[in-house]
Amino acid sequence: MSHYTDEIKRRQKEDFLKPKDIQTTNSWKLFKIMSEFVEGYTALGQHSHEITVFGSARLPENNSYYKEAKRLGELLAIHNYTTITGGGPGIMEAANKGAHGRGGTSIGLGIKLPHEQDMNPYVTQSVNFSYFFTRKVMLTAPSQAFVFFPGGFGTMDEFFQVLNETNLGFTQRVPIILVGSDYWQPLLDFLNESCISGVHTLTDDHLRDIRLVEDAEEAFEIIEQTEDIPNISSQIMRGPQDQTSMAVAPGMNWRIFRIMAEFVEGLDFVGRLENIVTILGTSSLDSDTRYYNSIYQIADQVSEDGFHILTGGSPGLPEAANKAARDNGQDTYGIVLNVHDQPRLNEYLSQFITFDFPFTRQFIVTAPSKSYIYGPGGLGTLHQLFEVLTLEQTEKTSLSPLLLFDKPYWQPLVDFIDNTLHQEFETISPEDVQLFKMTNSEIEVTRIIREYNE
Repeated sequence: MSHYTDEIKRRQKEDFLKPKDIQTTNSWKLFKIMSEFVEGYTALGQHSHEITVFGSARLPENNSYYKEAKRLGELLAIHNYTTITGGGPGIMEAANKGAHGRGGTSIGLGIKLPHEQDMNPYVTQSVNFSYFFTRKVMLTAPSQAFVFFPGGFGTMDEFFQVLNETNLGFTQRVPIILVGSDYWQPLLDFLNESCISGVHTLTDDHLRDIRLVEDAEEAFEIIEQTEDIPNISSQIMRGPQDQTSMAVAPGMNWRIFRIMAEFVEGLDFVGRLENIVTILGTSSLDSDTRYYNSIYQIADQVSEDGFHILTGGSPGLPEAANKAARDNGQDTYGIVLNVHDQPRLNEYLSQFITFDFPFTRQFIVTAPSKSYIYGPGGLGTLHQLFEVLTLEQTEKTSLSPLLLFDKPYWQPLVDFIDNTLHQEFETISPEDVQLFKMTNSEIEVTRIIREYNE
């Protein structure tokens, strides 16, 4: 048995009795989720000129980026902007502290985590969430600008969610400001070299909203050029069919029930599935590429071993996985997002479910799995990877193998995680680096899944 499989099994035993995020349709949990949406939307809808600041909870007060985040909070307060953070320590505390010290509106959207402190004392209004995804929906809601300081897996999750939903048209295009080239440049190099120039899972247009700056003053110069987005809560609540409308929809309340209906239907769908292996990757690679053929080989062996294949349901690598399972006589499953009212489906799906809201679909696609396999992908794949990493790191879901297939594609990102997040900035722990395994071997992928599930 491999060291990676041994380590995941050991940590899963320690993790067994810890509370997990919702994965059942228990009615009280659904009402709790509904109440968190209502409370969050109500809180955000009271404010204007919102600027959302992200970053690590682990950076101390003497860190240069803590000082820059505090300075940004001061600038925002002086010029009557609303500062929104995750309400925790580190960068979040710094931005709230700066805004609070200058008499500004300082909002914290907190989460109950085993290893993270309570709400920092510098918020003028706070909302505490029990569920990770409801809090993240609020943090990544439409804002006048998003500012990202150095962070860990959670910051990466939030960064790729904002970038992905912006490019899909679910969030209005605004500046996505990255503070600190010593932290962010290796990630941008990965996106440019592996995703754009290498595998062609992205284009330059996907990154057009990103602005790389070095300090709070540069970030604020960009923010000053933006305009307020009216009624933030109405934008969050609108569905894709009216995503171009900026008006407050009179039926805002019923949209909450649409969201809850998607949760119930999605949880019911995945709740019926057993022995699932989730395979994720880009929709832009066709059957004549080696990536398509490799994912086909992996899914072929995995389905032959008795596991069912769950994908995002699109063409490309998800199609390869679904096709292999279908060729083996297995039913195949898809969790599909409607984009501009159109589901992106491949022809090999036996059963699928569609979603109008990206955050409900995102939650369902990260439901417990026997393993997650990530082929080369674009923003959606990267978002899904960091979401699962964040959930496992924060003990909000059970541990499962996370397998990154294709070293030439993933190596620069793995180097960024190890060198920048782990060693240089210490925004993740040594144990966090062990949550995933990168491989270039189809055989190793299937071997790890077998070993883990023995």
